[in-house]
Amino acid sequence: MRLFVGLGNPGPRYADTRHNIGWMALDAIAEAHAFAPFRAKFQGRLAEGVLGGEKVMLLKPETFMNLSGQSVGEAARFHKLAPSEIVVFHDELDLAPGKLRVKLGGGHAGHNGLRSLHQHIGPDYARVRMGIGHPGDKNRVADYVLHPFHKADREWLDDMLAGVCDGVAKLAAGDAAGFQNAVALRMAPPKPPRPLKPEARPQAGPDAAPARPQAQGADGPTSPFDALKGLLRR
Repeated sequence: MRLFVGLGNPGPRYADTRHNIGWMALDAIAEAHAFAPFRAKFQGRLAEGVLGGEKVMLLKPETFMNLSGQSVGEAARFHKLAPSEIVVFHDELDLAPGKLRVKLGGGHAGHNGLRSLHQHIGPDYARVRMGIGHPGDKNRVADYVLHPFHKADREWLDDMLAGVCDGVAKLAAGDAAGFQNAVALRMAPPKPPRPLKPEARPQAGPDAAPARPQAQGADGPTSPFDALKGLLRR
């Protein structure tokens, strides 16, 4: 069994904000893979389903971002899950918009949701870092992450979420590289091969000299010069 956690804040005010990209990922997974409806549990919303033969629970903590660890810790203790069986989807300022990386363990890098998780389950869980870019000034970060995505972001955001759904069964099986590759293919699909150019052949133009007919000999075609030599021998 695995527990996939999407970080975010509850309520319509935060629904489309950058800080809620983790929730968006879980909603997309639940819809694409026919999970059971989300229901209230573990101080959050929980849905259950199967990915690649592996039972997976999707948890969206409703404790607000800064207390996410309370919800995740409760779920982990109830199901006796080790941190290595938990995967957390979250926004990442240090990755450009549309970039995604999987990381196992490490620090929280100032992310308040991860900081709370560290306090309740330790640092040894996997993270799906979903890039949203940085506003360029640390004093603008709070407003930036709590601001809705722009319309111009929707194309890469929709592609990223589709890629997450494409590869999430691999993630459930522990294949982080395969998961990342599925997302990358959505973000930058391979270009179709260029059609082969036809072989260059000389084209007869309006000024081209007409082809001279070849004289036929007993053994096949002969040139006009050969035919003339034959006449002179007679």
